[in-house]
Amino acid sequence: MVRNALLVFPFRMRFAKFISLTAACLLLASCAQTGPPLPPSLELPMAPTDLHAARKGNKVTLKWTEPTRTTDRQSIRSLGLTLICRAPEPEMSECKESVASVTPLPRLEMPSTSPATNSQTFADTLPPELQQQNPTGDVTYAVDVKNRDGRSAGISNRIRVPVVPTLPPPSDLAAQLTGDGVVFTWTGVSEPAIAGVQHRYRIYRHSESDGKDKKEAKDAIAGEIPADTGTLHFVDSSFEWEKTYSYRVTGVSIVARPPTGEVQVEGDDSAAVRVVAHDVFPPAVPGGLQAVYSGEGQNPFIDLIWAPVTNADLGGYNIYRKEGDSAPVKVNTDLVKSPSYRDSDVQTGRTYVYSVSAVDVRGNESTRSDEASETVP
Repeated sequence: MVRNALLVFPFRMRFAKFISLTAACLLLASCAQTGPPLPPSLELPMAPTDLHAARKGNKVTLKWTEPTRTTDRQSIRSLGLTLICRAPEPEMSECKESVASVTPLPRLEMPSTSPATNSQTFADTLPPELQQQNPTGDVTYAVDVKNRDGRSAGISNRIRVPVVPTLPPPSDLAAQLTGDGVVFTWTGVSEPAIAGVQHRYRIYRHSESDGKDKKEAKDAIAGEIPADTGTLHFVDSSFEWEKTYSYRVTGVSIVARPPTGEVQVEGDDSAAVRVVAHDVFPPAVPGGLQAVYSGEGQNPFIDLIWAPVTNADLGGYNIYRKEGDSAPVKVNTDLVKSPSYRDSDVQTGRTYVYSVSAVDVRGNESTRSDEASETVP
């Protein structure tokens, strides 16, 4: 009995060891990779796809978003330089020659799983020789974002920018406020004639009064005139009185692009001119005043008629009457809205002398018209 027990004990020890080894092997097998090993990440930044360009004068401002992911969809730990690429060819497949480089912006820390994005900008100056070679053509821009090892996944989307020369801004812009509007004068210059290109001057107006309350107030185009040499004139009559404005003038180069249309490029702005549009200008003086008596068989009266005043801000008319050498007296209480008036406060045997003035909506009154007289028999 004792011998059988001794025989069973070693067997149980060997069986337990076998079970332990089997379990360990199964555990190791479950933790092992089932596919081929992954290659290490090259950390190539994804190429930007939102490159935009805006030209003003000879300055081209580029804007794009710095990438936050690599081509294998990993978060970027650090960026290298970004190359600014410019080429005359319309199709740019790689950045053969960069005109500048931009250092990455500091990474923003955000309390979220999505990394913050940085908006990057760069201003390039068009070289004169590029504009002279093909003044009606375009130049291509792209950016090439590198990693810290100087490698990239390729260039961004491409942007085409016209290289047409622009007019220099006027240096002697002057403004004079009149009753007909703001009169501007400046000296125009001419550029060498280029086939398919025309130049104009564009006048911008900005309301300082609106800007105090509305930060989003934008400039309005007050008008345009063809570019020419010598002293140029422009009158703006579309503003509102009792407001303050700033004006500027810029040259505009227009390139014909048949059959699609045209491309416009603005030059640099002139210095701003400030205008306080305070109305102290009366409307025109009424003309053609006539006085006619009527009254046989009824109460006598004198009818007055005159040519209407055409000022846009006309408020109405005042009627003045006098007898002999006395001073004229205003006979109406409220402004007369139409170019006619009936005076029923007359007496037989007297002669009345009339004159009329025009008044605008701000109370500016013109001088009185030529007189007209009539006698009540």
